[in-house]
Amino acid sequence: MLSTTFRRVDAARFGPWALVTGASSGIGREFARQLAANGLNLILAARRLPLIDEVGQELRDRFGIRYRGLRVDLSAPDFLGRVVEATDDLDVGLVVSNAGDMNLGELLGSTHDSLLRELRVNAEAHLSLTRHFGQRFVARGRGGILLVSSTAGLQPVPFSANYSATKSYVLVLGEAVHEELARKGVNVTVLVPGATDTPMLTRFGADRTPMRRLVMSVDSCVSEGLAALVANRPRRISGYLNRATVATTPRAVRTRLFGGMTRSMAERASRATVTPLPAIE
Repeated sequence: MLSTTFRRVDAARFGPWALVTGASSGIGREFARQLAANGLNLILAARRLPLIDEVGQELRDRFGIRYRGLRVDLSAPDFLGRVVEATDDLDVGLVVSNAGDMNLGELLGSTHDSLLRELRVNAEAHLSLTRHFGQRFVARGRGGILLVSSTAGLQPVPFSANYSATKSYVLVLGEAVHEELARKGVNVTVLVPGATDTPMLTRFGADRTPMRRLVMSVDSCVSEGLAALVANRPRRISGYLNRATVATTPRAVRTRLFGGMTRSMAERASRATVTPLPAIE
């Protein structure tokens, strides 16, 4: 049964195929579910092929859609070639560029390679997908691009400095391209989630910080993003409490508050010897 937050998406405008990155769990998986419920066929992209197939088969059996699994590492320099090869024969009308990763801790304590990988997944991948599919959508005269940023991108966040910087890049990129493509029939929206009930939340112990008060359900978060896409809004901060916090709390104060929470999360993760997972939401 679909939740009350399910959002209608016009398959004629945004289909018949949609690409969802980071589709194996969390926000990406919920995007796939809600799009399948609207009758869109799916290209599901992530690093973990067994999980992609599990999601795809479940949605195929439940909603009668077709799916194509795409195992791809978005941090690889040649990742776009694999995406192009897997999608060139399909009439793609929507891209949900959702995949991301996060390094917790002081910038100087992270390896250069891990920071570059985070940059590629969280920023370069969004850029490459937006440019490639934006050209295709302009040529067909319709389509949509939904980029997933984060409330971490609305201000600096110490102890996840690179992550917040990359999410800021995604937000500014999407808002700018929204203006460029609006008159060409292509909708571009940036979803800006706060704390959402996904594996990432518990992975770093965010559910044990004051952030837990702002946690929203993944289906509500995704529904808000799809509603904003359909209305062609440049951005949507998910959740009333997140929007109120951003609107009423000075940027410098948010930096201190979020920095304190991420520092606590980083210390807890270090004690637990948490190892980074690939391409999480």
